[in-house]
Amino acid sequence: MSGDNQSEDRPRAEQQPRDADASATDADDVATPVRGIPRAGASVGEPTPLTAQSFPQFDASRVPPRPDLPGTTRRSRQASPAPGESATTGEHSAIRDQWRVKRDEIESHVSQARDHFDQANERIKQRTGRDLILAIVIGVAIGAALVASLLFVKWLFLVFALAAGLLGTYELSRALRGGGRRIDVVAQLIAAATVLLVSATGDFWLTLVILVVAVAFVAVWRMVGQMIAKDGRTYGDVLADVLVGAFVQVYVPFLTSLAVILLNRDGGEWWVLSFIAVAVAVDTFAYASGLAFGKHPMAPRISPKKTWEGFAGAVIGSLLLGVLLSIFLLDLPWWCGLILGAAVLISATLGDLGESMLKRDLGIKDMSSWLPGHGGILDRLDSILPSTVPALALSFLLAPWIGS
Repeated sequence: MSGDNQSEDRPRAEQQPRDADASATDADDVATPVRGIPRAGASVGEPTPLTAQSFPQFDASRVPPRPDLPGTTRRSRQASPAPGESATTGEHSAIRDQWRVKRDEIESHVSQARDHFDQANERIKQRTGRDLILAIVIGVAIGAALVASLLFVKWLFLVFALAAGLLGTYELSRALRGGGRRIDVVAQLIAAATVLLVSATGDFWLTLVILVVAVAFVAVWRMVGQMIAKDGRTYGDVLADVLVGAFVQVYVPFLTSLAVILLNRDGGEWWVLSFIAVAVAVDTFAYASGLAFGKHPMAPRISPKKTWEGFAGAVIGSLLLGVLLSIFLLDLPWWCGLILGAAVLISATLGDLGESMLKRDLGIKDMSSWLPGHGGILDRLDSILPSTVPALALSFLLAPWIGS
């Protein structure tokens, strides 16, 4: 027992020096200056506080704000970026997301508008048989070139007249040949070019004489060609071929030459521009009003799509435009514009119906497909060519009232 107590006391005695040494070491560590804490008067575990005079209390409100980084906004500063993402990168991502949303909305609206327009255009195409977009684009392009030639270099209109006359002659000749008539295209083109070139002199009577010569030329050409062919064609068919060939010369080259003769008069470019504008207005107003309100066919056996409502729109448009052009372009009294509008209205309507009757007799819808959305050259000139007659006549009859 005593031995055991001695053995237990011995480790305790040996442990006391080590505990004393540890306490001394801890005291030394505490007394050692740390971060400016003085050694003297320091107690274990209680550091000396900082003085307020040397280190004033921290006031976060007095810290100036950090300047904005390039490309940042107030909204992006308020938004907290994702972990591992800087503020600038997060802001750029937000901007890209917003842009994608806006772009998708715009594309959606554009797609819907395109679909609605295509549906409307398809309905119009089914009702009228025309492609509205192509018709508008080609019509505006041709009209702009024509107006530019009359306003700036009026003799450039001769190029349009010559091209329209020759192409119209070729187009009508081919259509008639397709309908069973014997038409000599080469002879028709030679005669048409002669009539149009002579009309550039401005001499109406000389042009009329050349027209007679041109008709005789194509008639003799046809009869000689028939004698060479010897295909047993009857006398009545040959006579019909000669008369139809003469009709081609009168309808296309001669009526076109009247516009060239009108151009040669004083201020003739304004007369040409005026009667063409009124003729186009007749077609445009008739088309628009007929498309919107047309219910009563005007001549169902000739042209089923023409209505009296469309004709009423053509009356309003032609008379209104005739008065405006008469006052501001031709320097004529307003009532002269009513006469011009009414005369062109009648000639344009008759010309349109006449060509429709001719196409129905030939069993074709359009004279050709050279002008997409319009058909052929004559499909656009059907109302303009007959209008050259009243336009030239009124330029003489209304001349005394110019400037009054």
